[in-house]
Amino acid sequence: MTASLAAEAAALADRALSERIVALRRAIHADPEIGLHTPRTRDKILAALAHLPLAWAEGPSTTGLVATLRGGAGPGRCVLLRGDMDALPMPEETGLAYASAVPGVMHACGHDAHVAMLTGAAEILAGRASDLRGEVRFMFQPGEEGYHGARFMLEDGLLGGAGFDRPLPDAAFALHVMPNAPHGLVGGKAGPLLAAADQLRITVTGRGGHASMPHDTLDPVPIACEIVGALQTMVARRFSVFDPVVVSVTRIESGTAHNVIADSATLTGTMRTLSAANRARLAEEVPLLAAGIAGAHGLTAEVEILQGFPVTVCDAGAVDFGEGVARELLGEGAFLRLADPIMGAEDFAYVLETVPGAMFFLGASPEGADWRQCCGIHSTRMTLDESVMPRGAAFLAALATRFLAQGWG
Repeated sequence: MTASLAAEAAALADRALSERIVALRRAIHADPEIGLHTPRTRDKILAALAHLPLAWAEGPSTTGLVATLRGGAGPGRCVLLRGDMDALPMPEETGLAYASAVPGVMHACGHDAHVAMLTGAAEILAGRASDLRGEVRFMFQPGEEGYHGARFMLEDGLLGGAGFDRPLPDAAFALHVMPNAPHGLVGGKAGPLLAAADQLRITVTGRGGHASMPHDTLDPVPIACEIVGALQTMVARRFSVFDPVVVSVTRIESGTAHNVIADSATLTGTMRTLSAANRARLAEEVPLLAAGIAGAHGLTAEVEILQGFPVTVCDAGAVDFGEGVARELLGEGAFLRLADPIMGAEDFAYVLETVPGAMFFLGASPEGADWRQCCGIHSTRMTLDESVMPRGAAFLAALATRFLAQGWG
């Protein structure tokens, strides 16, 4: 193992560090917050890292934080490490002693662990700051769960860039726990890793009336159902399987009584794409399809598309770099190249549109367990094995250390 990874390797066996990051994760888990403003979580982060020589910045749009650690060996590269900090609007059914004390809110996506691991990485790196050349920025980001928090932090200038007081970082990395993946395994993929995600709403409008006399109405329900089927046919027959598209209608709403044909029916769902081209094309084709089907039956269809996160695209060089760091730090079998993208979405995509880098996954199922049977993220029963957290903190720190020392070129 190279000397540049020695401190990070030592962190894997640092019991005091492990206890601190687990305690922070549990405190955040018990007190979850939603959206762009997570002040209690922010204050826990500030308290946990108050003893470190970090320069802090906070923008007007969110309670997100960027902490900067400047190396003592002089100027050099700049690397960004990110951890998201918001929870989900859902109940918790884990039975944990530190389960959410906030009704209807749960850390079911592992963001509590992401924050804790990032604070661990900050402690590791601060401990060897005198040897570092350049700077590390730690991005604690709220609003990942659909609120575009990363975009707001970029717009606020917290990451730097043209028109702000410092340049953008040279590289950016993020780590996401996966409770239904092998314990401690780091995974990654060059190119599209996660999908763009847009919300879809189609309102079919006809003319209601008595359910016993449908011939006197323009019933929107069968037309809405026809549109659902046609969307699946369009995906299968108009888009290449080698550039995947997923359209899922998840809710159909219409009517007030069993014997009343309503005036309208509403479809809501999600559209997932792995390329900007298919994302734009889908936004053009869906309104044409819905309007054409409705018009053929004498009804109208209005389509609303609410844009979500863009495609998360990982730089090939950054993924190769991360694989090398993982194998040297954690062992030859520690890294898995993912064969396929995941159709979930991540707003770290905004950062990777601006700064080259990569997101990696960390398997957090219990060691020795059948990880395929573990509850996945966004489950009310999602738990993770906290013993992987020092591994995640050390990996993040090692990415920063190695990049500052040599880049990935």
